[in-house]
Amino acid sequence: MDLHVVWFVLITVLFAGFFFLEGFDYGVGMWLPFLGKSDAERRAIINAIGPVWDGNEVWMITAGGAMFAAFPHWYATLFSGFYLALFLMLLALILRGVAFEYRSLREDPGWRARWDWAIFFGSAAPAFLWGVAVANLIRGVPIDAHMQYTGTFWTLLNPYGLLGGLAAVAVFLVHGGHFLALKIEGELAARARRAAHAAWWPAVVALVLFVLGLFGYRGYLDKGALALLVALVAAVAFVAVRFLGDRAAFWSGGFAIVLATVTVFVALFPNVMPSTLNPDWSLTIYNASASNYTLGVMTVVALVFTPLVLLYQGWTYWVFRSRVRVGEGGY
Repeated sequence: MDLHVVWFVLITVLFAGFFFLEGFDYGVGMWLPFLGKSDAERRAIINAIGPVWDGNEVWMITAGGAMFAAFPHWYATLFSGFYLALFLMLLALILRGVAFEYRSLREDPGWRARWDWAIFFGSAAPAFLWGVAVANLIRGVPIDAHMQYTGTFWTLLNPYGLLGGLAAVAVFLVHGGHFLALKIEGELAARARRAAHAAWWPAVVALVLFVLGLFGYRGYLDKGALALLVALVAAVAFVAVRFLGDRAAFWSGGFAIVLATVTVFVALFPNVMPSTLNPDWSLTIYNASASNYTLGVMTVVALVFTPLVLLYQGWTYWVFRSRVRVGEGGY
């Protein structure tokens, strides 16, 4: 396995970790105005992710940094072509971060309600836009011979892109609902569980349509038996979510998200951004990569620091592992 493949796999792992962790963050944020019937309940919902939400976002930053260093042409084409979508995502994330810190600075119910809706939109918009982005990577985007994206923001909002956005929102709602059911005590946990079950059906429908498009656009069935097995296990894991207890459902849903991410990257390989103008103009792990020397140095650095980061984040989750009670302080 050469270093190009190693870094493609590593970026796959980073995005899989990001969607697993930030996925339930987004889901919790989207459920906030609907599940919390009082200010105490809404504070409990926010407290469930309060200690970890910003750490979860680091996975996205790390994935972007790895992409920049290992595949600079991929980074340049993606971030320039998807500029407006990524800018809107950044604004939404900033809004969400500010809302977490500001909502409890005043006792005014109207003030807090406005910030709660800011958390909702700051969670729903990135979830939707990530789905749009992933769907367009699968579908392919207009890239010319100079590795330049020639479309517009509206090019991304094609039917398959919109379907990807809706599928991501639905899946994260299920994931976030089960996280709340696992993390919070009492009636609020039961309410979150019912909400996750209700979101499961539209998520299944959206995923079925999305996967059919995946097979059609990228010839996924030609990737071999192992690739098909990954997709089937992801499907079984997500179906099982509906019939499992809170802890098992959360982990099964997270496992499905991880395997779904792997499925997308397997469908892309060896491409990183397929071109709809001419297949020969597609960006691959070879023509979009940095030099072998850069990849080698980065590999050594990653081997040293990645385990440390994982240990630190694991320790954070262990420290804040206890359930949240309605009426406790916090955000």
